[in-house]
Amino acid sequence: MANVIDVLDELQNRALQEPELKERLKNTKKEKEPLSAFCRVCQELGYEIYEMDIICAGEEFHAAMKRSTNGGGENSPMLAGEDDFYELFRANLK
Repeated sequence: MANVIDVLDELQNRALQEPELKERLKNTKKEKEPLSAFCRVCQELGYEIYEMDIICAGEEFHAAMKRSTNGGGENSPMLAGEDDFYELFRANLK
């Protein structure tokens, strides 16, 4: 499977070109399980991406960023949502 960030980037570019897809992806936030709904839409479109892929990618990205600053110490608290790639994706569609 391709890198999750690359897949989300490709999907975001596609959504910005296709208004119906953009709305469909944005509307996943209204579902009881938004991340699961988002992944279902992705899978229907041929993108093999699952909830844990997105969660792990966000956590790995944040961990790498923390290791690269302040000597990798734990004294840099996480900002709300900074490792939530689903929310970042939705924010970029607005």
